Amino acid sequence: MTAGILAYGSLIPDPGREIEEAAVDVKDGVVTPFNVEFARKSVGRRGAPTLVPVEDGQPVNAKIFILNVGVAEAANRLYRREKNAVGGGESYVHSDDPGRNTIVVARLIDFEGIEEVLYTRLAATIEPLTARDLASLAIASATGRHDGRDGVTYLKDAIENGISTRLTPDYRSEVLRQTGTNSLEAALAVARGK
Repeated sequence: MTAGILAYGSLIPDPGREIEEAAVDVKDGVVTPFNVEFARKSVGRRGAPTLVPVEDGQPVNAKIFILNVGVAEAANRLYRREKNAVGGGESYVHSDDPGRNTIVVARLIDFEGIEEVLYTRLAATIEPLTARDLASLAIASATGRHDGRDGVTYLKDAIENGISTRLTPDYRSEVLRQTGTNSLEAALAVARGK
């Protein structure tokens, strides 16, 4: 059975070693079959807003990594990538009653001509969801940080990969306004210098 992984956030520029090693093809020109928004604070990114499926968002551009491993192993690799535990050997175990911080590996059947396509579902944790609050979180997550795991870099990467949500234009503008800059690169430099 052919397995794929739907990438619509940081997976696009950085799928991780395990997914990269198993990828035999990448399908471009895909759109998520669900709405997405910058609606979750990422612990691994110091509270930076990250993209998650939500009702009040919009479908976004995505890619599918087509893998040469079975669906169960694809789920394990996606789970480890989401946990920042690539190479650790942990296996994904589905929960019928996931908590707010539980990583859920969801499945799409016969999506874009691929038998099973997996993606992660995490709960939204940012409320209220406003461009102003997203910008504040992104800037704070980049303060003194130079590893690229911050909200300004995440936003910049999303835009560069053609991902635009309902809030993206206002979120970007608010980051620039709050940092007094005219580009996300300059905003990142200001945030890192704080």
